[in-house]
Amino acid sequence: MFRCGHAWSRISRKYGILAIFVHNLRGTGGIGLGVGYIAPVSTLVKWFPDRRGFATGLAIMGFGFAAAVASPVMDGLIKSVGTANTFFILGAAYLIIMTLSSLYLEKPPEGWAPEGMKEKAAAGKIKIKQDLAQLTANEAVKTTRFYYLWFMLFINVTCGIAILSAAKPLAQESIGLTTAEAATLVGVLGIFNGLGRLAWASISDYIGRPNTYTIFFVSQIALFLLLPITKEAILFQIMLAVVYTMYGGGFSSIPAFIGDVFGTKQLGAIHGYILTAWAAAGLAGPMFAAWMKDSTGSYASSLTSFAGLFVVALIVSILIRFDMKKLRRQNEANERIAS
Repeated sequence: MFRCGHAWSRISRKYGILAIFVHNLRGTGGIGLGVGYIAPVSTLVKWFPDRRGFATGLAIMGFGFAAAVASPVMDGLIKSVGTANTFFILGAAYLIIMTLSSLYLEKPPEGWAPEGMKEKAAAGKIKIKQDLAQLTANEAVKTTRFYYLWFMLFINVTCGIAILSAAKPLAQESIGLTTAEAATLVGVLGIFNGLGRLAWASISDYIGRPNTYTIFFVSQIALFLLLPITKEAILFQIMLAVVYTMYGGGFSSIPAFIGDVFGTKQLGAIHGYILTAWAAAGLAGPMFAAWMKDSTGSYASSLTSFAGLFVVALIVSILIRFDMKKLRRQNEANERIAS
C-alpha cells in the first residue's frame, strides 16, 4: 500500500511538473503571438498616415486567414512526420521567416509622408487630418477616451466571440441545418470574418472611425434582435455573415482609431493595453452564451441580451465623439493662440 502510494506520488510530481512546463510554454507562445500581432500592425499605422485603416485591415486580415492557410499544412505534417516533429519544423520555419521579416520592419523617419502627400496638401487638393494628441501609454490610460475605446472593443468582441461559439448550434436550432451543413456554414462565415477586417477598416478611412463603430453597433442591435426570430435560411445566413464582418472589422479598425485619438508616439504600447479587452472578451463571451443556454435552453435567447450590450456600446460611441470634439476645439484654440 505504501509502495503504491509512493509510486503514485512520484508520478504525480513528474507529470505535475510536466503540466506546469507545458502550461508555461503555452503562456510563452501567447506572449509571442501578442507581440507578433501588435508590432507590425502598430508600425503600419505610422507608414500609412493617409490610409491607416486599409493598411491595418490588410495586415489583420492576414492574421485572420492564417489559420485557414496553416491548418492543412499542419494536418499534413502531423500525418507524415508526427506531432513532435511538426512543432520542430514549424518552429524552425517561423523563426527563419519572422527573423528575416523583422529586419525589414522599422518605423518611418520623423515627419515622413507618402510621396506627393505634402505637395497635394500645400496645393489645397487634400487636407491632412492631424492626430488629436501625441500621448505616451501612461498618459493615454489616464484619459476617458482610452476606456471608451476599451469598452467599445470589449463589447464588440464579446458578442462576436459568443456568436462564433454558438453559430453552429444556433443554425441548427433556428433554421434546421444538419450538423454537417452547420459546420460548413461556420467555415464559410470565417471568410466573411477575414474580409470584414479589410473592408470595414478601409471604409473607416473615408467615413471616419467613430462613424464606423456607430454603424457596427446600430446594425448589430437590429441583427441580434432579428436573428432569433428569422426562419428563412438564406436571410439568416446573410445576417450572420454581416455580423461576422463587423466582428472582424472591430479588430482592424481599432489600431487606426488609436492613432487618430492618441497619436503614434507610443501607439504599440497603447494598442497592447487596449487589446486586453480582447482577452477579457474571450472569457466573457463564450461563458455568457453557455450560461444563457443552460438557463433558458436556447442560444437564441442570449442574442437579445447581447443586443442590449450593443445599446450600451452605442451610447459609449456617442460619448467618445463629444470627447473628441472637445479636444479638437482645444487644439484649434491653442493653434490660434500660438499663431
